[in-house]
Amino acid sequence: MLSQYETTFILTPVLSEDDAKKAINAYVELLKNQGAEIIHQEYWGLKNLRYPIEKKTTGIYHLVEYKGPAKAVDTLEIAFRRDESVLRYLTVRLDKYAVKYNDDKRAGLVGRGKKVQSPKKTEENA
Repeated sequence: MLSQYETTFILTPVLSEDDAKKAINAYVELLKNQGAEIIHQEYWGLKNLRYPIEKKTTGIYHLVEYKGPAKAVDTLEIAFRRDESVLRYLTVRLDKYAVKYNDDKRAGLVGRGKKVQSPKKTEENA
């Protein structure tokens, strides 16, 4: 049984946008080569860090949601540890509630800018 995971990682801000996209694509390809299916990606771009990491106050954020074996996560995290351009990373295994929440969020039913459902007509409105 394949589990669903979400990995967020922060790249060093000294990378150019092209270099950052190349690094991101390399990690996504690494996941695919390990048998993972990419469900969703979000490139958040350059953001301020809450606290300095390696004397840097900004970082390039990226989120990848995927379904795959635990071996794929291990391989990805080893690659993160070996790469000096990765400041931080976090991988979370999603349970059924988190998967549903993410699906609803992508559908626009949750969060900012959520789609408003038309109110039902009642006798008071008629």
